[in-house]
Amino acid sequence: MTSPLPRGSGSPPSSSAEGTLPAGARGSGAAWRRRGAILLFTGPFFALFAAVVVAPLSYAVYLSLFSEKSSGLGFGGAETVFVGLGNYLDTLQDTAFTDGFLVILGYCVLYIPLMIGGALALALLLDSGVARFGKLFQVALFMPHIVPGVIAGLIWLYLYLPGISPIVDVLGEVDFLGGGHVLGSVVNIALWEWIGYNMIIYFAALQAIPAEVIEAARMDGAGPLRIALQVKVPLIRGAVITTLLFTIIGSLQLFTEPMVLDSVSDGVVSTWTPNMYAYNEAFGNNDYGQAGAASIILALLAAVLSYGVTKWGNRR
Repeated sequence: MTSPLPRGSGSPPSSSAEGTLPAGARGSGAAWRRRGAILLFTGPFFALFAAVVVAPLSYAVYLSLFSEKSSGLGFGGAETVFVGLGNYLDTLQDTAFTDGFLVILGYCVLYIPLMIGGALALALLLDSGVARFGKLFQVALFMPHIVPGVIAGLIWLYLYLPGISPIVDVLGEVDFLGGGHVLGSVVNIALWEWIGYNMIIYFAALQAIPAEVIEAARMDGAGPLRIALQVKVPLIRGAVITTLLFTIIGSLQLFTEPMVLDSVSDGVVSTWTPNMYAYNEAFGNNDYGQAGAASIILALLAAVLSYGVTKWGNRR
């Protein structure tokens, strides 16, 4: 006759609940936990993206497919009718809209080389250690970016107006707001706002270059200029391509600066840029369908240019 086992001595070794599950069930549970963690971290981004990007674009597409039409002799009031791609065709055939792209093209020809080249030169100068009080210059160059675009436009509007501007008094009869100079005036405002921002991006990228790479170039006999152009600039190519992409998209969105100058400049009209055209159609002519079509055309053009710049930048 066998004696009973001591209490608890016959029980199996303690194990977790997960250890008793089949391997497939454990793997499935871990996969669900990973998916839950991914959703937890990415969910807020996609929700915000849908709210501020997808929803407005979808609404603009919806508006672009309809138009307000007056029935009969106009006594019956206006009614909303489906026009399909009619608003897009009308927008593309409107010279006021297409001429705005010529303004954007001229703006890009002036603005992009000055912006990218100027910000890169400033960043290289600060990184070289030649300039004294580097931190002070970084803050001073970045501060204009803190100023909102409308305020920056008003500041420079004061500096452009004859009679009250100290700059105009010194330079003489220079009409910064005239048709021949207004594009350069707008470019100057944008440079003042954004060159410090891009300079900080380049300077941060330059600081990440390993010191031994620069030292090896010096030991090979490279001078400061050659190190800057043939060593440093290629190593921060990714940062340069990124800012180039942002600069091109920002150029397509040109609106605030010329809108501020519109009230006093004879060189800026209400449809001077495509964005101003869309704004004027919506809030000037109350034609939300055509304004939506112009906005979608701009969005598609920005997407195509972004893809092209990204593909070009990814080439080895």
